[in-house]
Amino acid sequence: METDPEPVADGPIHPFWWLGIDLLCVLAFALVGMLSHGSPLGEYFSTAWPFVVGLAVAWMAPGTRSLPLILWPTGVVVWVTTAVIGLLLRWVTGGGVSGAFPYVTAGVLAVLLLGWRVVPLVLERRRERQARYL
Repeated sequence: METDPEPVADGPIHPFWWLGIDLLCVLAFALVGMLSHGSPLGEYFSTAWPFVVGLAVAWMAPGTRSLPLILWPTGVVVWVTTAVIGLLLRWVTGGGVSGAFPYVTAGVLAVLLLGWRVVPLVLERRRERQARYL
């Protein structure tokens, strides 16, 4: 019995370009968080690295690399893995995860990591709708 091959991302763009977008989102999250709390920029690396590690773990999943643009399950896996591992690493290293920080982290990372994946979906639906009228 044959099985279908695993789907591969459409288009000529290598999946690691999409990893770059995710990485920019995580780095922006850390930077904006630090600036909004008045933290010194010298602490940027110590703030960002747990979430960068979480993102790297998320991107180790084969599905993430083969279908990086889809919202479910790829986007959700990237978001949850990045947030959970990032928060766990902060907690283990004494970086602090009290109060509303975990909720704000989860919410902001959801907006960033899921939000950019919605854009291609919306554009594709718009193209399909326009094609019906041509």
